[in-house]
Amino acid sequence: MRRLRACLLVAAAVSGCATVKMHRLRADYDAVDKLKTKRLVVVTQPLPDGQAKAGELFSLVARRYVNQKRNFLVKRQVSQAEPFQPAALCGDGAEGVLWLEPEVTRVGEGVEAKVKARLLRCTDGQEVWAADAGGSFACADDRLKQVTTDYAAELGPEVALYVPVAFNLLRPTLDTLPDPVLTDDDVSEKIELGE
Repeated sequence: MRRLRACLLVAAAVSGCATVKMHRLRADYDAVDKLKTKRLVVVTQPLPDGQAKAGELFSLVARRYVNQKRNFLVKRQVSQAEPFQPAALCGDGAEGVLWLEPEVTRVGEGVEAKVKARLLRCTDGQEVWAADAGGSFACADDRLKQVTTDYAAELGPEVALYVPVAFNLLRPTLDTLPDPVLTDDDVSEKIELGE
């Protein structure tokens, strides 16, 4: 029985399930941000595992996921090693910055990873939403073979081992984002983004 339990724990550890450890939303979200903080810039800083291409991957995965699954309009994504001021990313119509702070460490055949995610509004830099998540992930995921191939073709083969962790860590984290209310013009703009 102990052996079976140990096998199940190992399988769960490498299956790629992230645990959202915390998420919060401003108490005044409905009154302040629900109608005003819709157009975002995604930034990944610091770079996961110190790799520039991994940072590009995290930002791109987040941009596409948020555009497809939430009512935000993500205009662009960036990744950078050096510290930055979120306000420096505002402009060109951005109303908020979605800041991903991943920490990725390779362990044997897998990866230990966690992410702090924050949505900061451009008008005053205040936090609108936040979430922290983490978990253990395999470097390959049969459910993401084609996705891994596609991102490796787009960004370079070095991102292949980061695709499963990016997807399996960011999806549950970003699912805790609120959904702002879009106007008809916003919906048309979102359709034009086409992601």
